Amino acid sequence: MHELPQTLANGLTLGALYGLIAIGYTMVYGIVQLINFAHGEIFMIGGFGALTIYLWLPSGTSLWVALPFMIIGGIVASTAVATAAERFAYRPLRNAPRLAPLITAIGLSIALQQIVWGFYPDAKKARSFPEFHGSAFKITDNLQIQRGDLFLLIAAPLCMLVLGVFVAKSRSGRAMQATAQDPDTAKLMGINTDRIIVMAFAIGAAFAAVAAVSSGLKYGQINYEMGFIAGLKAFTAAVLGGIGNIYGAMLGGVVLGLAEALSIQYIQDIPGMDKLGGGAWANVWAFVLLIVVLLVRPQGLLGERVADRA
Repeated sequence: MHELPQTLANGLTLGALYGLIAIGYTMVYGIVQLINFAHGEIFMIGGFGALTIYLWLPSGTSLWVALPFMIIGGIVASTAVATAAERFAYRPLRNAPRLAPLITAIGLSIALQQIVWGFYPDAKKARSFPEFHGSAFKITDNLQIQRGDLFLLIAAPLCMLVLGVFVAKSRSGRAMQATAQDPDTAKLMGINTDRIIVMAFAIGAAFAAVAAVSSGLKYGQINYEMGFIAGLKAFTAAVLGGIGNIYGAMLGGVVLGLAEALSIQYIQDIPGMDKLGGGAWANVWAFVLLIVVLLVRPQGLLGERVADRA
């Protein structure tokens, strides 16, 4: 069991990554009841936007100097695509049957992958992403934190808390809550619901961009297909925590990340389960956990704060 602290740390960082992406799903669903399956590609575009900014900077620029510009570049790319998708792909279908925007989201996901592939001719291969140089931070003999993971562990809870305070205390945040509760009544109260919906897409995209930069720093590479599995896992995390709940999205991500890390490390050590462990089965056990939680508590771990609409 000496590897348990490191396994838990690995699961926590992975969960923080899923949680950051999941907040985008929960923001959009909480307000417009839309499952934006193109959100994984918004995450991917944030990574390529950040990489593009890094490649534009003078050669030899320190990553510490480049990182703020990379984050801004990733956020600009992600939010531009997300808001354009809301305006031209989702808004015309807002009153359509729910299957129409769902199919549109899947089609948009594929289209965005191909656009990035066309813009980066070698995007089919993993593109190298700048990494922090230097040894990991050693906490104990059995626990060390990589520099890229440390950035993620700081960024994820900070972003979540800032968003939580914004939604709870700001005028725009209260307008978001009103729009989520009843958009028609919100309009009668003078709230520009179109602006609020665009804001939800933009905030979710910004968080996805931060997650993409964190992922690149963590793994040292990005590719045009990186959004598919990450987006699917993030959606699972959002449902697991209670879709529509900001803190639930992060909690769901952490639970999912820990489940993956523990399954990789320990399930193969259980007698008779040696063929069902390891990294190849991590995705399977993650979704098994989702099924179990939904059977026991269908509304997710923290429930859903958004009221059902008539």
